[in-house]
Amino acid sequence: MRAAILAILSVVILAGCAQTPSSPAASSPAAQETPPDPNRTLVVAIRVEPSTLTTRPLRQAGVGLYLPSRSFNGQIALLDDQSNVRPYLVETLPQLNTDNWRVFPDGRMETIYRLRPTITWHDGEPFTAEDFVFGWRVYSTPGLGHSGLPPYNAIDEVQALDRQTFVIRWRQPYPDTSFVAGLNVEFPPLPRHILERALVPDQIEAFANHPFWTREYVGLGPFKLDRWESGAFLEGAAFDAHIWGRPKIGRIKLSFIGDANTAMANVLSGDVQLTDGTSIGLPETAILKRQWAPQNGDFVLHPNQWRAANFQMRPDFVTPRALQDPRVRKALAHAVDKSILNETLYDGDGILADGVVPPMSIWGPAAERGAIKYPYDLRRSEQLMAEAGFARGADGQYANVDGRFTFEVKTNAAADNEAEVTVLASGWRQSGFDANEAVLPSALAQNPEARATFVGMFTNSQNLGESALLGLSSNAIPRAENRWSGGNRGGWSNAEFDRVLEAFTSTLGRGEREQQLAQLVRVHTEDLPSISLFFRAQPWAYANALRGPKLVPPEGNMSWNIQEWELR
Repeated sequence: MRAAILAILSVVILAGCAQTPSSPAASSPAAQETPPDPNRTLVVAIRVEPSTLTTRPLRQAGVGLYLPSRSFNGQIALLDDQSNVRPYLVETLPQLNTDNWRVFPDGRMETIYRLRPTITWHDGEPFTAEDFVFGWRVYSTPGLGHSGLPPYNAIDEVQALDRQTFVIRWRQPYPDTSFVAGLNVEFPPLPRHILERALVPDQIEAFANHPFWTREYVGLGPFKLDRWESGAFLEGAAFDAHIWGRPKIGRIKLSFIGDANTAMANVLSGDVQLTDGTSIGLPETAILKRQWAPQNGDFVLHPNQWRAANFQMRPDFVTPRALQDPRVRKALAHAVDKSILNETLYDGDGILADGVVPPMSIWGPAAERGAIKYPYDLRRSEQLMAEAGFARGADGQYANVDGRFTFEVKTNAAADNEAEVTVLASGWRQSGFDANEAVLPSALAQNPEARATFVGMFTNSQNLGESALLGLSSNAIPRAENRWSGGNRGGWSNAEFDRVLEAFTSTLGRGEREQQLAQLVRVHTEDLPSISLFFRAQPWAYANALRGPKLVPPEGNMSWNIQEWELR
């Protein structure tokens, strides 16, 4: 059923590209006849320079960079384009009620994983089960800020049974032992031979600044880091000993291009063969459809992010205090016309959102049952503001006895982000809300403290589905004491949500979990710490010379099979 839904979604999303060729090769016979060249370099435009190449940064990244993460790393499993979970670093995945996945009467649990043989790190050192044990030691170290987050908050111990086998001993049932919100990218191994001596309890900051995390990165993925020019680009070379074979493309260059128009110009000139979903937005995609795609390339629009306007929920940061009133938040939600946003900004290609779980997700039907929706309704918006003690004055703006209701709505610097905030703020002002626009500079886009300490609202994209729900727990609130780690940047805390989430992450039965997920969505949309806007499609534009990119599920990574891509 998931594969069928994905196929339907592909048709819907790509309908706007009906005038582009069904296959890049169809419009370019010369490209079709040219054999792949393993010595060519694939040049990719990405919007920001990564703070690290690891799948789980010690400091919250702030911007999802899926292609760099996949290119340089290996995970327990990968989700392919047909929604199948493929073992990657391990030979097989645990199966419930077998010797490799046992649940005990007291609620504890064990899962066992055996590594594929003869895997090596990029520096040639053998990869062993002890590297998973060491990864657990690092991320469960309290001072690094991850010990209270999934899956580490559910694990008692990780132990190597031999060089190829490790066991995870869980303090509770944990359903996601291979993919989705579980162990895919959330439980990475780390090279013990490089980092173990640096892990000193009273020198956490020095460990976090170790050059391994940046310019001396050593991973397990299809490409190994070869060169990193700060502020400009990084390059990787094909890794001959890659688990699934040497990549068919010899080198990859990730160019850091923060301006979408500049990225588009590089595509038009042929200097860039691929955009990774972050470097251009849907407005630029509409231009490329007309000026570039018919003869030179194609697109895949991957709806893999939940786009929302998040409220600041912490009293220490929020201004004005009225934003802590759920009636005010709901009034603002009813004053957002998402259809106009979609047509104005995204050429109609956006998928409207009522919550964090997309309808095409495996949890879509359950989420739909739980979601409380806020359609565009200015009359209802005015009623809610009246209940909260506000009325529109002679100037048409809402005010109460303390004065005009004024708030800030902020976003990351990027042409489409800023255009979105402009349209949102303009609509709110016309509806009586004095909204002021603000932009977080690109230099701070990956600064977790700056991302979490906004004063009013912040529009951003983040993970969707089950992963997004896990990121909304009280444990996921960024704080100084956890090094500002966690995806709950607005600081929302709800005891009922936390209670149901704890049950959801410790229940193995599918039917019961669906009910719990519906409850989670209901609590979130009832309290409304975020106004859901879209399931934002990331545009992956690729030249005819590149063969391989294809649409994957919302939870997947477009570059999951990058080792199979060809450049002609």
